[in-house]
Amino acid sequence: MHIQDKHKIHEYYQALVSKDSQFDGTFFVGVKTTSIFCIASCRARKPKFENVLFYSDFKSALDAGFRPCKICRPTENANQAPNPVQIALQLLSKQPEQKLSDWQLQQHGISPSMLRRWFNKHYGMTFQAYQRMLRVNAAILELKQGARTIDSALEAGYQSLSGFGYTVKQVTGQAPKAALKQNVIVISRYSSPIGPMFICASDNGICLLEFVDRRMLETEFADLQKRFKATIRYGENPHIKQAKSELTKYFAGERQFFEVALDTPGSAFQQQVWSALQGIEYGSTASYQDQANRIDNPKAVRAVANANGANKVAIMIPSHRVIGKDGSLTGYGGGLARKQWLLDHESKFS
Repeated sequence: MHIQDKHKIHEYYQALVSKDSQFDGTFFVGVKTTSIFCIASCRARKPKFENVLFYSDFKSALDAGFRPCKICRPTENANQAPNPVQIALQLLSKQPEQKLSDWQLQQHGISPSMLRRWFNKHYGMTFQAYQRMLRVNAAILELKQGARTIDSALEAGYQSLSGFGYTVKQVTGQAPKAALKQNVIVISRYSSPIGPMFICASDNGICLLEFVDRRMLETEFADLQKRFKATIRYGENPHIKQAKSELTKYFAGERQFFEVALDTPGSAFQQQVWSALQGIEYGSTASYQDQANRIDNPKAVRAVANANGANKVAIMIPSHRVIGKDGSLTGYGGGLARKQWLLDHESKFS
């Protein structure tokens, strides 16, 4: 969206001039004299106020005809966590069982209020709530694998079963024993070169991989919870860790196929179409008609298109490789600019 609020424009211009990284991802600035767009912390020479336009997302900047700056690489770095956030996450990963207090954060030069704002914006919760959720999810995973409740509680940093039980109930709405019976889909963020993505996984595999600004994302979350009879909570499991590793290699041009397990409920026809999508080779494209022919149903072109649109696992089930019969780009949930980027990327490394 093109930002026209005068107060925001002046605030964002000052952030641009001061290269304030805390505004990275909050806005994107298009420079009329060069036709490029940047993030706040860009090291390039700053344009004059009258030569800039501000956008709330990089898709809007792309749609307006601006191209990504080669210095700050806005589509890649806009949603990377600022350095203080990365330090906090590193501290958390080293000692996941330990609660990081505001005092400890300040000892590392991290502003608790800044951290709280960033997590509220990107995760919809405070950093402290995020910590609690990770600890509880890790403990529940251990319990499902046969660990004793007292051992899981102590491993998660709790000094008593009552304190552990209280926190589990806060996070899940249920006592530990009941929470074990609850189906859970874990969700994590992944920063790709063309924008941040959400990865969701059940116990059986990846069930969603979508760009965070996809218009239908909330509907997809609701559909997942209904199909799996599960709740979605932040965390990681082995499937998500493997998916992140494989995606990183894919974007580096070092992987052309994915081996991580997928868990994609759908109708028999949808499963057939998604399987056909995975049959389109890396660096190649196919039309909806080609896909219909692949499943021996040449008249089902429209139904094939609908099934492609219902695919919740981007890139791994490569609906971006489907183009129009005349070779033109067709609709893509992540946006046509991303679709073109993915096709160009695969063409380069195939």
